[in-house]
Amino acid sequence: MSEQEILDLADEFARYRRTALAEVEAPGPAAVRRTVRGRGRRRLAASATTALALVGGSAVGYAALSGPDHRPGPVDPTPSISASATPTPMPTSPTPSPAGTSASPTTPAPDGRFSRAQLLGVPVTLPAWRAGRGCPTSQTRLTADAREGANSLLALDHGDIDGDGGVETVALVQCVLGTRGPMQVVAFDRDKEGKATTVGRVVATTIDKPEWLFALDVVGDGTVRVQVGDIAPGGGWNAKWSQRQWRGYRWKGDTFSQVSGPTSFGPNPNLADVSVTTGDLVLRTADDGSRTGTATVRIRNRGTGPVAHLVLRLGVPAVVRADVDGWGPCAGVHEGVEPITCRLGQLAAGAEMRLDLDFRVLEGITLSTDKADVDVQPMDSERDVLPDVNRTDNLVRMTMTYG
Repeated sequence: MSEQEILDLADEFARYRRTALAEVEAPGPAAVRRTVRGRGRRRLAASATTALALVGGSAVGYAALSGPDHRPGPVDPTPSISASATPTPMPTSPTPSPAGTSASPTTPAPDGRFSRAQLLGVPVTLPAWRAGRGCPTSQTRLTADAREGANSLLALDHGDIDGDGGVETVALVQCVLGTRGPMQVVAFDRDKEGKATTVGRVVATTIDKPEWLFALDVVGDGTVRVQVGDIAPGGGWNAKWSQRQWRGYRWKGDTFSQVSGPTSFGPNPNLADVSVTTGDLVLRTADDGSRTGTATVRIRNRGTGPVAHLVLRLGVPAVVRADVDGWGPCAGVHEGVEPITCRLGQLAAGAEMRLDLDFRVLEGITLSTDKADVDVQPMDSERDVLPDVNRTDNLVRMTMTYG
C-alpha cells in the first residue's frame, strides 16, 4: 500500500471517531462503552468498505498479499489534508512485439511464373552452350520454331524449385544447329522489376550421354524431373530407339544436383551389330541344260541385344533366279527381281544363322557379270532399319563362276 493510500485510510478513521463521539449520549460509563462498541463495529465495517473502494486495487492487492495474520493494527488520528497529493504516475514499459516477428512484414517472393507466350516475349540469359559462339546466350530471345542458330523453346513447367514460397519457370531449350543441336533445361525467376532472371541450368546434353532431352516435369517437392536419352535422333537414328530415363534434380543453393534416377546408360539394344559372310556361287550344268549352284551365306549378331528382323539382299543379275532349296526361312522372295530379297526373323545376341541358297540360270543365258553384292540390314519390330555400329561388315561381295 502506498503512503497516500495509508493517509487516506487514516483520515477516514479519524472522521469516523469525530462523528461517532458527537452523536453519543452519556447515560453512564457502561452504556457509553456498549453503545460505542456496537456503533464502532458497524461504522468500522462501513468505513473500511469505503476506504477499500477509494484505494481500489492497491488496497485489495495488499490485503491479499498480507493475509489474515498480517492485518494492520489501529491507526492514530491524522490531521486532515487540505489537498490530496497527486499520485506518482507508474512508469510505462513498451509493449513487446510478438516473438519471431520483425518490425516490417516479410516481403513475399516474386511470382516467377512465365507462360509460353511471356517467355517467348522477353530477353533471357542462358548458361553457356557447349557448342560455343554458335549458340547465343546473353539477353537472347527464345523462338517458337527451329530456326538455324537460334534458341528454340521446346517445353516448360512451373513449381517452387528453391523453396522460397514463390513459383519459378523451368524450360527445355535447344540451340538449333542442324538436326542434333545441344539442349539444356534452364530455371527462370522474376526480379522485383518483373524481369526474367536466370536461376541456373538443371541439366544439359553432352557429347557422351545423355545426347538428348525429351521432356521435363516439376513435382510438388521442387524436384525437376527430366527425361533424358542416350542417343540423339538424326543421321539415320530414330528417336524411338534411344534409351530413355527419368532423372530428378534439386536446387542446392547455387547449383542443381541429381537426386534421383539412374546416372548412366547400359548398352543400347537398338544399336545393332550384325555381319554377313558368303562363299562363291559355282554354277554347273544340270541335266536340263540349265546351270545351278549353291551359295552359303552366314549372318551373325555381334550385338548385345536381339535383332527383331533381318533383311538379306543378294545383288545377282535378274537372270540368276532363286531355286527351290535353302529359301524356306526367307519371306518375300520374288524370282527374276534384282536384287533378290530375303526377309528373316529374329536373331538372338551372339547367334549365327546359316543359309544354303540354291540358284539357277536357264539354258543359253550368259551372265553379264561375275560379281554380286550381298548385304544384311538389322530391323526393329516395326521393320525400320536399325543403325549398325560397324557397317563395313554388313556388305560382302560374292563371286559367280561356271563349273
